Amino acid sequence: MRTGFLLLLLSVAVLSHGQKKNFGSWNVINTRITLAPKWEAFNELQLRSQSFYNDHFYHEIKGGVSYFLNKNFSLLMGVGKYTTYSDPGNFTKPVTANETRFWQQLTMNNYLDVLKFEHRYRVEQRWFKTGYRNRFRYRLNAAMPIAKKKIEPKTFYLGAFNEVFLTNKAPYFERNRFFAGIGYQISSYFSVQPGYVYQYDYRNEVGAGKHFFQLTLMIDIDGDKNPNERIPGNVD
Repeated sequence: MRTGFLLLLLSVAVLSHGQKKNFGSWNVINTRITLAPKWEAFNELQLRSQSFYNDHFYHEIKGGVSYFLNKNFSLLMGVGKYTTYSDPGNFTKPVTANETRFWQQLTMNNYLDVLKFEHRYRVEQRWFKTGYRNRFRYRLNAAMPIAKKKIEPKTFYLGAFNEVFLTNKAPYFERNRFFAGIGYQISSYFSVQPGYVYQYDYRNEVGAGKHFFQLTLMIDIDGDKNPNERIPGNVD
C-alpha cells in the first residue's frame, strides 16, 4: 500500500514537471493554539502566484475557533478576507475580487490501521462587491506515517486529499481541488508539508485548470499540551 502511494506521488511530480508554463506557487502558514482541552483557535495566511514564485495574484487571511466533541468529531467556525489581483504581474491593480467569507464545518476522522482519513463538510457564506453567494464543500483527506505507527515528532508522512466545491446556482459544480505530497512532523510544535496541487474551475460550462507547488508550514504554539489529534494539512 505504501509503495503504491509513493508511486502515485512520483507520477504526479513527473506530470507536473511538463507544465512549467502553467505552474504556480501556493504558500500557507497555519497556526493554532489550545484555549482549553476541547477548544482551539487558529489563523492561516496564504499567498499564491500564477508563475513559480512570480506573478503573485492572490492573498488571504483567516481565523476562527474549533471545538472537539471527541477525537473523531470536531466543529469549526471561521471568517476570512480574500483578495485577487489582475494578471500578469505582482499584485497588479485593479483588484478583480475582494471577498469576505464566513463558514461552518464538521470534520469526522476514521482510521484503517496506520492510514488516517478525514471527512470535512463545509458551508460558506461569501460577500463580494458584486453580491452574495453560498458555497458547499466536501474534502476527503488522507495521511499515512512512513516507518512508524503514527504521526509524531521526527516522522515523515504521505498526504493526499480531493475536494469538491458546489454552489446553489449554475454551474452547480464549481471547482475540484487535488493535493498529493510528503510531510515531516519536525516536533510537537512544527511540521512542514510540500506537495502538488491541481485545481480545476468550472465557469459557464468552460473549465480552466491550474498546477501549483504548495508549501505549508504548520505551527502548534502549545503542541505539547494539545490533547487533540489532527491530520496534518491546511485549513483552506
